[in-house]
Amino acid sequence: MNLRKTFLTIALTSAFVAPLAAHAAIVIVDVAPPAPVYEQMPVRAGYVVTPGYYRYDAERHAHTWVKGDYQAERHGEHYVGAEWRAHEGRYEFNEGRWERDK
Repeated sequence: MNLRKTFLTIALTSAFVAPLAAHAAIVIVDVAPPAPVYEQMPVRAGYVVTPGYYRYDAERHAHTWVKGDYQAERHGEHYVGAEWRAHEGRYEFNEGRWERDK
């Protein structure tokens, strides 16, 4: 009987936690990111290039470059690259994501 309760608890917890994990944390810093690095990445059939971006490293208090990569193409969707937006002297990071085509 305890095993059954354990599985039920795990299932119910997962139902509430999974949607929360889908949302990325918002990063807002006072330090502007450096100019972007433009990487030359060859085209690969069936894949989309996800461009590199600067991620803020809170321990070092500095931006670090994350290299671009490839993700499998998704039909009916397009990839929007990560970006930093300036707002009232601060910088907000918007993580890369897939969006539905219109």
